[in-house]
Amino acid sequence: MKKIILILILCVCFTSCKSSKGVVTKKSRTTKTTNNTPSSPSASTPKTVVNIIDYAKTFEGTRYKYGGTTKKGMDCSGLVVTAFEKEDISLPRTTGDLSKRGDWIDVKEVKEGDLLFFATKKNSRHVNHVGIVTATRPGHVEFIHSTTSRGVIVSNLAEKYWFLAYVQARRVL
Repeated sequence: MKKIILILILCVCFTSCKSSKGVVTKKSRTTKTTNNTPSSPSASTPKTVVNIIDYAKTFEGTRYKYGGTTKKGMDCSGLVVTAFEKEDISLPRTTGDLSKRGDWIDVKEVKEGDLLFFATKKNSRHVNHVGIVTATRPGHVEFIHSTTSRGVIVSNLAEKYWFLAYVQARRVL
């Protein structure tokens, strides 16, 4: 019985926050500007949200590590929790618990600092991946997240893989 439980726990650990190996997500270039470009928060974005996004971006390039919350390794929910914690905002540690926090919002209404949730397992709509919206404009949503294949990167929701895996958006602030 103990062996079965151990095997189940290991299976859950290895499938959490996992994306397909065949997917290539282009790394977005980030530039610091004062206008409302897709790679920077708008001037009307609250300072707390700007700080969360800026701190999350300091982890860009950090390798993926299940359960990680440091520059040595980071998983998707670890990135979210760590970035929000920097601004003294406590959030649940797991993607599943995060997906129940805050208010559901339509993807057309997302703003910087909102959370995007994905189901990356084949033939499943069960949420297992999360990212933080970093920039928006009509028809364009960028988000930072940690992938198993490329670590912490910024991606575009319009990319086919992420568009098809998208499940919901939530506002926690």
